[in-house]
Amino acid sequence: MTETERESRPVGGRGIAHLVCGRRAKWVVLVLWLVLLFLTAPFASKLTDAQDNDAASWLPGSAESTQVLELSEDFRPEQIPAVVVYARESGLTAGDRTRIEEDVRELKQLRDHGIIGAETRGPVYDRGTDPRAAQVHVPILMDEKGWERIAPAVDSIRDDVGEGGDGLAVHITGPGGTSADFSEAFEGIDSTLLLSAMGVVVVMLLFTYRSPTLLLVPVLGVVAALLTAQALIYLLAEHAGLTVNGQSAGILTVLVFGAGTDYALLLVARYREELRRHEDRHEAMALALHRAGPAVLASGATVVLSMLVLLAAEMNSTSGLGPVAAIGVAVALLAMMTLFPALLVIFGRWIFWPVIPHLGSADPSESGVWARMGRRFSRRPRTVWVATAAALALCSLGLIQLRAEGIANADAFTGKPDSIVGQEVSARYFPAGSGDPLVIISNQAQAQEVGRTVADTDGVVPDSLGLPPGTKPAHDGQVLFEATMSDPADSEAAKQTVERVRDAVHAVPDADAQVGGGTAALLDMDEATTHDNILIIPLVLLVVLLILCALLRALIAPLLLIGTVILSFAAALGISALAFRHLFDYAGESTDFPLFVFVFLVALGIDYNIFLTTRIREEAAHQGTRKGVVTGLAATGAVITSAGLVLAGTFAALGTLPMVAFAEIGFAVALGVLLDTFVVRSVLVTALFLDVGPKVWWPNRLAHEDTVPPPKEPAGSAPGPRG
Repeated sequence: MTETERESRPVGGRGIAHLVCGRRAKWVVLVLWLVLLFLTAPFASKLTDAQDNDAASWLPGSAESTQVLELSEDFRPEQIPAVVVYARESGLTAGDRTRIEEDVRELKQLRDHGIIGAETRGPVYDRGTDPRAAQVHVPILMDEKGWERIAPAVDSIRDDVGEGGDGLAVHITGPGGTSADFSEAFEGIDSTLLLSAMGVVVVMLLFTYRSPTLLLVPVLGVVAALLTAQALIYLLAEHAGLTVNGQSAGILTVLVFGAGTDYALLLVARYREELRRHEDRHEAMALALHRAGPAVLASGATVVLSMLVLLAAEMNSTSGLGPVAAIGVAVALLAMMTLFPALLVIFGRWIFWPVIPHLGSADPSESGVWARMGRRFSRRPRTVWVATAAALALCSLGLIQLRAEGIANADAFTGKPDSIVGQEVSARYFPAGSGDPLVIISNQAQAQEVGRTVADTDGVVPDSLGLPPGTKPAHDGQVLFEATMSDPADSEAAKQTVERVRDAVHAVPDADAQVGGGTAALLDMDEATTHDNILIIPLVLLVVLLILCALLRALIAPLLLIGTVILSFAAALGISALAFRHLFDYAGESTDFPLFVFVFLVALGIDYNIFLTTRIREEAAHQGTRKGVVTGLAATGAVITSAGLVLAGTFAALGTLPMVAFAEIGFAVALGVLLDTFVVRSVLVTALFLDVGPKVWWPNRLAHEDTVPPPKEPAGSAPGPRG
């Protein structure tokens, strides 16, 4: 069937497309979006205020540490201790002691920013005959705005104690100091990521389109989508109990910019094709939406449903990310399928200046590099895909270097803030776990036995048990007390101590004892994340497989695509692990690192396979599968490559944040997207489809109706394997 005959056929979907890009409809769409932005923009700026970064918003609700956290509120106000550390290597002088005592008196009078000054403890000197260090514990009150209190509270403490000097070191550490540094790292995360992602998008669109005017339209569409999504998420957080934290808000920005720009690139590519075939730009856009729309919608649905699978996670932070990310991608999809095409049609062909596609102008993809690559792969497809798969499998061997066992506070920042320096100084003179103790709650009748059991457990400082100041001696037949561990609170050794303490106190008859605290929370998070990895990864694969089967109306092709995605994920993780160990010198990865990388790579990386294979299927119906593969690669190669570069760049923007966990996710996802774009989609999938041939569409009728012969081998060349 000729191209003219194909264009002359009635297109049932054009009527729906004209609702977006018709001569009058385009203005209606624009007005509706302007009204929507006018109503929602004021709420978008409030999303930061709705973030909940407290421990309970991250922990699994059923975890023992979460239950202890909730029960402890009956004994004392929820608080987090900041620890002021004074140290002089040659020994504290009389003047140092006088200064420390004066600081303590001032801190006890401190009431600003929710500091519980009256319960300030200290100074506690190290046990040497000539003390060289002292600690002062200052509780910070936590409530619904507790996360917002921490950084100002620590600043107030620092104002009171002043800076070190003349050989005396002064640092603020402990859970309060570390949390303040994390809070400052998250501060401005939205604006930092917004500017970084926007900069990447602008540069890549300028490189792709070579048009300073055209790049403004996708940026306008993505910004409109981001503002709308942020407003909607804020309203749901305020009135429907949706959990939003700094992590999910940051990832939202990256996802909306990355996915939204990808959809724009793919739609523009098809629109440009149709402009070369149709004089009326409204008709050209209607055809572009009709033919590219199903692939874009399937891509968006894949991401949305994959993100919603995260709702099954035990970790509150992970399950909360699911709806936040799903809403962001859904709004981006809506904007790119309505506002973006309406704007393109309103502006007209001149928006492509200086390379304006005119009616009858040649399609550069027909003789481009991707067309030549497709023809070259068709000569020896089996050799190509086997060699490519082997190379990816070799890269995946780097997984043996992966250390996704959690990141200690000392290794969590790309730099070394004051709290980490203070933690190192404190550990030289005091038990390493001081400042972040175990919290034990038990029945009052068995409290003494539970206390002896805890004190006798390896890893606990024996004489450290006590009732914290400001704590009720008993409540409702229960008591609360604390115990200091000998190892750093965020270390693996401390987690093992928590396990031993839990086993010991759970064995005390009728004690109903529970163990919580910062280390217990880390342990519970690790266990919940392991559960989530085992549950969610197969569910996401199942969702993607079902969508591919529905879209391609085949079984073999979706299974092949799923296999390539898994191989791509393993290779990206393997290369990333090697880079983290030997290039960036990171100590390890967070326990949820593999899950997040997998979800983003599979949900987003499958996009490019969807766009390629739907185009191949469209061409296969008219040219046969093998020729359709070459044509599909030629038609989509440039735009999918550009889309991959944009998406990789937006995720790489996570590296601008001063936290190792974000930098690692950004690097691994960006690398995985590039692998998927340049290797998996363009080489591996193309060669596989060429080798398998029409059987790839089984059980669809295309598996039996492909009668077009494969390309002839050039004279003198050895025949390649055929599927």
